[in-house]
Amino acid sequence: MSLLDNDLLPAILHRGFQLRPRTRANIDSSGVSEVKNEADKFKVMLNVSHFKPDEISVKTVDNYIVIHGKHEEKTDEHGFIAREFTRRYMLPEGAEPEKVVSKLTPDGVLTIEAPKKAIEPPKSNERVVPITVDMPAVEGEGK
Repeated sequence: MSLLDNDLLPAILHRGFQLRPRTRANIDSSGVSEVKNEADKFKVMLNVSHFKPDEISVKTVDNYIVIHGKHEEKTDEHGFIAREFTRRYMLPEGAEPEKVVSKLTPDGVLTIEAPKKAIEPPKSNERVVPITVDMPAVEGEGK
């Protein structure tokens, strides 16, 4: 695990709450996504562990993948909490929106993949063009 610039900063007190700098560990659990645009597929991985499977939806709209999660107000050790998010990712050129798939792991990682169309090399449109040689006119011809 590497250090981020903010890892070197001290925690800050603000209105009685201690604000911690963002570390790689709390980024990974905060809903930050990982996006990979590979030659054969577009892939998004997102931590949605705070949501149940039936509280999450994935759909394609135009040329976007839209992920929405929402759960009603619940109580936790600090009081009441309600969570909702929407993330939208533009599909890269060649991605096939009609073939998008998603899966959710038991630990709450949602993975969405869109395969890309195989890019066929352009057909060779080669044609040999003949060269005609112009002969100089001979004097006296054509009269």
